[in-house]
Amino acid sequence: MLSAPPKSTDLDSLHLVMQLLQTLDNGLILLDADYQVQMWNSFMENHSGIATSHARGQSLFNLFPDLPKTWLKRKIDSVFSLQSRAFCTWEEHPRLFNFKSTRPLTGHSEKMYQNITLIPLSGLNGSITSVCLLVYDVTEIATRKKELESANRTLKKLSRTDKLTDLHNRGYWEESLEREFKRCRRSKRPASLILFDIDHFKVFNDAHGHSAGDEVLRAVAKAVRQAQRSTDIAGRYGGEEFGIVLPETTQDQALLVAERLRETIAGTVVDWEDTPLQVTVSLGVAEYSDALDDYQAWLGLSDKALYQAKEDGRNCSRVA
Repeated sequence: MLSAPPKSTDLDSLHLVMQLLQTLDNGLILLDADYQVQMWNSFMENHSGIATSHARGQSLFNLFPDLPKTWLKRKIDSVFSLQSRAFCTWEEHPRLFNFKSTRPLTGHSEKMYQNITLIPLSGLNGSITSVCLLVYDVTEIATRKKELESANRTLKKLSRTDKLTDLHNRGYWEESLEREFKRCRRSKRPASLILFDIDHFKVFNDAHGHSAGDEVLRAVAKAVRQAQRSTDIAGRYGGEEFGIVLPETTQDQALLVAERLRETIAGTVVDWEDTPLQVTVSLGVAEYSDALDDYQAWLGLSDKALYQAKEDGRNCSRVA
């Protein structure tokens, strides 16, 4: 017995559904268990340049050899076996398909950021026969978030940085010193602290002006940045006073660092309005000790050594 032809209303509904799927502003791919394309909407056609007629029946991995094959197969297989949805956000993988962004101006990205959803679909017998892979263009959302994170990082750096010298400001440097003090107390590992300031800086400013003084402060800070190790923490402690925290450093090692820095600064010539300017510094070194009550006591110990350097004629380093 011949089955009745489909009613015109059923055909109309099917046509509307297919038209809707084709005009979605998201990518839609229907895959069978062998990863072959059963459906491919116009979003995928437009962005990939691969016609629907060519994509249908092809392996997704033949169409896109650059896909993360092992990872994506594991995702698709889990949807088939667990019969539950799977997701992947742009933060895990910025993009599955290497499509150009359709919003290069507002999205501020040449490539499209994508969220991916995989949905199991069952046939008439109730078994899972296909997986629907949905591709969402989230370029604007992703780039806005990245720009916000970048702005927050910049603000965080600004809140920690001395504007003139580009070293850590006093507040953040003291926080770092306190953290190192607590780390030493826990680990019983060595660390040292150097405090130093520019000799006769008030006299220098009176003679050459504050603008020249600012240029000298920048030059001293540059010498510090060039001398410090990646683990060292340098900051501007006061007007012409600086501090350097040296983790995993004994007093004798810190004294060598202090002397190298002193010699570097003494040999630095700042060309200011055709006038060569030079300054010297005095330095105080103090190693962490369990006898210290807190980080302020550590600071006080280094400050005493700095005062002794000044008493001994300046342009020298002294150990607490």
